[in-house]
Amino acid sequence: MGGRSRFLSSGLLAAVLACSVVGAGCERRDDRVYDPDHGDYHAWNRDEVAHYNQWATERHRDPNRDFRRLPPDEQKEYWTWRHSHGDPDHR
Repeated sequence: MGGRSRFLSSGLLAAVLACSVVGAGCERRDDRVYDPDHGDYHAWNRDEVAHYNQWATERHRDPNRDFRRLPPDEQKEYWTWRHSHGDPDHR
């Protein structure tokens, strides 16, 4: 019965590890980005990405570029634009 017990405990350990990996991948997390000029945070979610893509397209910039990698002056430009284009939570 020792061999069977090891097999079951190994299987249980594998199942626990698999669940923790799957659970971590499915964890819901809203990233928040700070707007220093307006002194507020914005949830970087699907809605904010849509606004960012609109801004980037209007400005002939790459909408796939990570916002956090933009130079500070471009981030400021985006937040100024964002606050004047339908941002009901941050007026």
